[in-house]
Formats: sequence, C-alpha cells, structure tokens
Amino acid sequence: MTHPENWLRVTPQGLCCTPAGIFIDPTRAVERAVITHGHGDHARPGHDAVLATAETLAVMRARLGEGAGRRQQALAYGEELRLGEVTLRLVPAGHVLGSAQVVLEYQGARAVVSGDYKRQPDPTCAPFEPVPCDLFVTEATFALPVFRHPPPAQEIGRLLKSVALFPERTHVIGCYALGKAQRLIALLRQAGWAAPIWLHGALIPLCRLYQELGVELGELRPATAATKAALRGAIVLAPPSAIADRWARRLEDPVVCMASGWMRVRQRAKQGGVELPLVISDHADWDDLLRTVAEVGAPDVWVTHGRDDALVHALGQRGVRARALHLVGLGDEEEADAA
Repeated sequence: MTHPENWLRVTPQGLCCTPAGIFIDPTRAVERAVITHGHGDHARPGHDAVLATAETLAVMRARLGEGAGRRQQALAYGEELRLGEVTLRLVPAGHVLGSAQVVLEYQGARAVVSGDYKRQPDPTCAPFEPVPCDLFVTEATFALPVFRHPPPAQEIGRLLKSVALFPERTHVIGCYALGKAQRLIALLRQAGWAAPIWLHGALIPLCRLYQELGVELGELRPATAATKAALRGAIVLAPPSAIADRWARRLEDPVVCMASGWMRVRQRAKQGGVELPLVISDHADWDDLLRTVAEVGAPDVWVTHGRDDALVHALGQRGVRARALHLVGLGDEEEADAA
C-alpha cells in the first residue's frame, strides 16, 4: 500500500492528487479541478476542466457564469471515475445542496477529502456519509469545545415563539445566500410556517435555483417591493450586510436575528446588534468533528482550515496522527455569513 501522504500533496494552488493530475478546491485557476461545493472559497473561477456534482456545477454557473469552467463534467454520488490508476467518487457531505466529499483510491490506499460538512439533518441536501479511509482531510471551522450546536428545530422554535410574541414586528434573519437561506426556509416549513417568506433580492436567484433543482421551499416573495404594513408579522431573510444598511429601514420595528454557528458567542451577537441569535450552522460542531473522525477510522487526519490547533491536539490525545495544512484561501468568506 502506498500511503496517501505520498500522492496527496499541498501545493501553492491547493491540495493535489499527483497521480491523477487533479486539484481539489484549488484557490488558483488550474487545468483540472474537483470542486466539493459552490461556496466562493471552494469554487473559484477560471479552471479549464471542472468535475463536481450536477448541483454544484449549476450553482457555479449561476454565480460565476463563464468562469465556472471551460469544460464541466458532472459526477453523481457513488459513481466511480478512473483517472489513470486513481479511482475517484463523490459522496454526500451534508453541507449544502450538491456538496460532496472526494474519495480517492490509489495503490491500495484510500483518502477522503471532506470539504465543508455537517452532521445535523438538513431537508435541502443529502446527509453526510462516513467513508472508512486511511487518511481523512477535514475542516475545523468550529473546532473548539464551546461550539456545540443545538438541534435546528429548537432554534426555529425560538424564532416562531418570538414571532407569536411580537406579531406587530418584522423578524429579519441575516443568513448566507447559498445553503443557509434555503435551509432556514425548509426548516420553517417543517415547523408549520405556511405563510409567504420574504426575501432580499440578493437571496432570490439561488432560492429559485434550489426550486428548479427540486427543493420545495413554498411561497417566496421579494421584500424590496413590499410596504411596511405588508411585512408586519412577517419573516424576512436577508444577507447580514443588508440588515445594518438603509435597506432594513423598510421593515416595521424589526427584530434583528442572525442564523450562524458564531451566534454561540454572545459577544458576536451583541456587537452585531442581533436581538435574537439563532445557532444554526452548516458546519460540524466540536462533538461532530470528533465523532466523524472516529467513524471513518482514519489513523491520519489533515486539517485544512479553521480552529486547527485544538482539533489536532484533541485527536493526538486519541491516538490519531493529525496535522494542520494551513491551506491559504479556504474559510475566507464572511464568517457570520457562511457558517
């Protein structure tokens, strides 16, 4: 067996599988890229050939236009592709619609590059699938013991309780445009909120794309054209930047909310003027990071980005060889938006 550390290398462009000639989530334009999901710190423009799930390719086309890759190849979950002596397949990562882990097998060894992932249920994307491997490459966005995400239904319950308590006010929720907005909508629908949900214009295109790709979101309306009276008692979703902007003045005595794993830190909520922090994250928390490493059983773990020191230390205490890769460019999006 050839250990993955001999054929999976860190380069200035990012993580490279050398025998296959591919880069995974490269931060610079390359000839052949495999993209785990559509967030901007993972899906960069300008690659010659791009391999990803069909949903991720659709997101990239919507966000990057012609920059989404000169040649695009869709690979379904579980479908195997031979690249020379390397076998590649994609399995669900549970992060956003179309998000995938990259499973690479070469000369008897298996490496799994997980991209960003979460273990909590999400009605808008396929759940994370643990794959036993010799090397597991993980994120560490919330790799501190303080970060333990509550059940999302509990946070949605807190939101709906506030809506019932203040029926004359508009609840506006800051959330990222890809993944978080659609998940919030789906969670609200699961909780029984059947009324229209109002959207800032920046969230509309990707919500429409999710609907085109088969994700049911119910009735959505543009908030920009609505009167203050129409938005009384309503739920409005907007990018976090819009909440602090003049745009929010159109809302009726708004209750400012934010949906993010960072809302576990009270000081962040206070600094952002958030009245109702909602701890809803699209990344694995501390317990789920440790659980995932245990489930895949990898003796070696590489950490791409995030709070890597704490995770490397904790895994070392559990007998796992772990090291931080310090990949430049990953995790660069606005923390409060994306997490």
